[in-house]
Amino acid sequence: MQQAQKVLVVDDSDFQADILESILDDLGIKNVSKAINGIDALKYFAEALQNGAAYSLVFLDIVMPEMDGQEALKRMRALEKEVGVPEKDRSTIIMTTSLDSTENMLTAILEGDCTNYIVKPVDEGDLRAMLIKYGLLE
Repeated sequence: MQQAQKVLVVDDSDFQADILESILDDLGIKNVSKAINGIDALKYFAEALQNGAAYSLVFLDIVMPEMDGQEALKRMRALEKEVGVPEKDRSTIIMTTSLDSTENMLTAILEGDCTNYIVKPVDEGDLRAMLIKYGLLE
């Protein structure tokens, strides 16, 4: 299993982003960047791809101002395709939401091509299990 090397947390709530960063730190994942909206997230994501140091894991809030998570997700996947990232090497993108809306999650997974989703507040045990499942944590 490979440890997550580089993580991007995208959330318009500093509080929620800090909680997730703290949980990741507890799990031994230290290289975490934060963005406050989809526009900033795309900028960081594109720069990482261009520099050959793509994010292995992205947490993407669905409801954000300026550009929501679903639009950012579609654009991130398009960027990966554009630069020729093989499907097996794509970033693990986990959508996060405070709303327990199955419809939003299904849309994100089926249309946006996210890896999975997690409902906030994030439970450390659930997150650990998810990261182990995707080979990002031992």
